Amino acid sequence: MTQEPGNTAGEDGQADWRPTAPRRMLQLRAELLARARNFFAARGVLEVDTPIVVNAPVTDVHIHSARVMFEGADPGQASRRPFFLHTSPEYAMKRLLAAGVGDIYQICHVVRALERGRLHNAEFTLIEWYRSGFSLDALMSEVDALVRELLDRSRAAIATERVSYRESFLHALGLDPFTAPVAQLAEHARRAGFGGETTDRDELLELLMGTVVGPRLGQRGLTFVHGYPASQAALAQVDPDDPRAAQRFELYCDGIELANGFHELASAHEQRDRFERDVAERRRLGLPDTAIDQRLLAALAAGLPDCCGVALGFDRTLMLAAGAERIDAVLPFPIERA
Repeated sequence: MTQEPGNTAGEDGQADWRPTAPRRMLQLRAELLARARNFFAARGVLEVDTPIVVNAPVTDVHIHSARVMFEGADPGQASRRPFFLHTSPEYAMKRLLAAGVGDIYQICHVVRALERGRLHNAEFTLIEWYRSGFSLDALMSEVDALVRELLDRSRAAIATERVSYRESFLHALGLDPFTAPVAQLAEHARRAGFGGETTDRDELLELLMGTVVGPRLGQRGLTFVHGYPASQAALAQVDPDDPRAAQRFELYCDGIELANGFHELASAHEQRDRFERDVAERRRLGLPDTAIDQRLLAALAAGLPDCCGVALGFDRTLMLAAGAERIDAVLPFPIERA
């Protein structure tokens, strides 16, 4: 029987050794992973395997890296600086792309500290891939094809829609995210239950997307949201036709975010500037200081091919395929039982 997080022991106090996913779920998990590998093999995309322990964390203020310290039998052999568990294989995969490896994908576990809930576990599985010469539209079509392959066959006839970030806010809240005053965004956030005092525009927009706009998306099928604010570009290019927007999309189904895709930024100079702005913002917020990944910047300087990339949350996709309500139901051992 699956137990809720925090209720991990039975009467004998030892029940939390048991998995939260039954055998039939593990069978479905294995089947969907096989489908994913067959999908990429049929398209000539190479599977790669990059390190989970890395030298530099991400700088993103919304993502928290887990630190790792290595210890030897002799205390004097302990590492004197931390390593980190990767939050995505993105940086390493881009180094492979810059080295000329070509189209690649990876299925791997990633770790993001402090993330736990119905849809979150600190350790989870991503399917991440990169396609050279693809437009963002072409990548959305490929994501659509893979997700349909992974979802229950009963969803074969579901519709796909593509809407802009601006359209999604206008429909859900009646406001334009690019022009609405911060005070108006804050008022909508207050109505959504946010009790903070922030006046940061992006923080308010992300809060509203996560609590109000996003949960309404993908109710009739698969919804791709594109044209996120340029200030939320992260590692994506800015749209040359609309400098307010980034060439980035997210995929939603049943109100659940499944994927995040970029037309990848290839400029080492611009990426360094973004990383440095992240570092400054982390300091302002009192978050742990982070080092910038110099190897990624060196790879970008050497030349990243024009490409688009995407990360798909495999566990959430499996939840939808299985009709599960919590991520625990599709994981052998969530964080409390690991």
